[in-house]
Amino acid sequence: MSHRADAYKAAGVNIDEANAFVERIKALAASTHTKGVLSGIGGFGGLYKPDLGNIAAPVLVSGTDGVGTKLKLAFAFGGHDTIGIDLVGMNVNDVLVQGARPLFFLDYFATGKLDSDVAVRVISGIVEGCHQAKCSLLGGETAEMPGFYPEGEYDLSGFCVGMVDYDRIVDGSQIANGDVIIGLASSGPHSNGYSLIRKIFNASGLSGSDTLPGDSITVAEALMAPTRIYVQPVLNLLRDLPIKGMAHITGGGFYDNLPRVLPKAVTAHIRFGSWPVTPVFLWLKNQGRLSWPEMLQIFNTGIGYVLVARKDVAEDIMDRLAGMDVPGYVIGEVKTRVEDQEQVQVQFPG
Repeated sequence: MSHRADAYKAAGVNIDEANAFVERIKALAASTHTKGVLSGIGGFGGLYKPDLGNIAAPVLVSGTDGVGTKLKLAFAFGGHDTIGIDLVGMNVNDVLVQGARPLFFLDYFATGKLDSDVAVRVISGIVEGCHQAKCSLLGGETAEMPGFYPEGEYDLSGFCVGMVDYDRIVDGSQIANGDVIIGLASSGPHSNGYSLIRKIFNASGLSGSDTLPGDSITVAEALMAPTRIYVQPVLNLLRDLPIKGMAHITGGGFYDNLPRVLPKAVTAHIRFGSWPVTPVFLWLKNQGRLSWPEMLQIFNTGIGYVLVARKDVAEDIMDRLAGMDVPGYVIGEVKTRVEDQEQVQVQFPG
């Protein structure tokens, strides 16, 4: 490039560094490619030819998301290796809710000054997330914007496209009185509630290297545990079993996410205590002086994904989950709604 980019470099944008970074991640991205990918990293757009297979009426399902202020802890703890898994998880789990198989993923990475080593660690996490979801990292954007971000920080967002047969869309419309609610365990707070988590952590006096109270892992390990990706076990269930509705338990917890899939005529009755609450949530509750209703409004509190199915197939679902070594729990049932009753009713012991 000779000296043509010297003026831009003097302004804080290193084109040579950016180009070298793209070369470093090409092989990483290629490792996620399925047979539908027709182009590699570096073009203006990613090309993907979907295999329609036995899909009679293909429907594309898209989603976009970020990881919120969990990034602040990634900067503080140096947790750059797993934050990309969070990014993929938040997107593919959303697309999955309607029964779609994720096809491809794109990322957006922006920073004030590109540190290729850090960026490669982040992209490596994205690649790992794509491997877990069995989707292709089709492309992305790396933006170096001097003066826009504090030193050592970056922003991260993503976009996912999936596909489902029209006749197999899962929309919750058939959910009815008597159906069973099954919860799949989360790996921790996933990527939600971190504005409050950071406030609680900062007030606790603990450091990231301290052992989490009630556990054997560090505070950093507990708070940076990557989002669990539910794609493969749920697609396995959907292949053979009639699941009526699903919900990804993200920001807003049970109270805001379950109603998104429930018909207006029913309510979800959740039995608190029907699943184990892990130490990280007990610590957040105690340290933050929160009530259980507050916890369930803000965090997933141990359940990251919910399935709703007929009672007569619940045992088959639980057996299948156990066979895949996926922790699942029958956490409640669907009942007829009484007038304008709130659609999520949580029953607490005592």
